[in-house]
Amino acid sequence: MKFSDEFFNKVEKKTNVNKKTILDLARKVQNSNMKDENTLRDLIKEIGGIAGKSVSKEKEDKIVNAVIGDKVPKDLDKFI
Repeated sequence: MKFSDEFFNKVEKKTNVNKKTILDLARKVQNSNMKDENTLRDLIKEIGGIAGKSVSKEKEDKIVNAVIGDKVPKDLDKFI
C-alpha cells in the first residue's frame, strides 16, 4: 500500500508525528516478531511515547492478547 504526502500531512497535523518517524516505526514493526510478547510490549511503549500517551498495564495486556491471538484486522481500512 502506498500513501501520498497528503496522507502523511494529515496524520502529522492530527498527531504531531512526522513522516520519517511514521516510516521508521512502520519498518520496525514490519521487521519485528509480532508474536513475541516482549517485542510487542516494547513497541506499544515506543508508540505511546511517540504519541505522547501513556498506556495502562491493562490496556497493554489487551493489545498484546489481541495481536498474539490474531484478533487485529490485517487491512488498515478496517481500523477506520
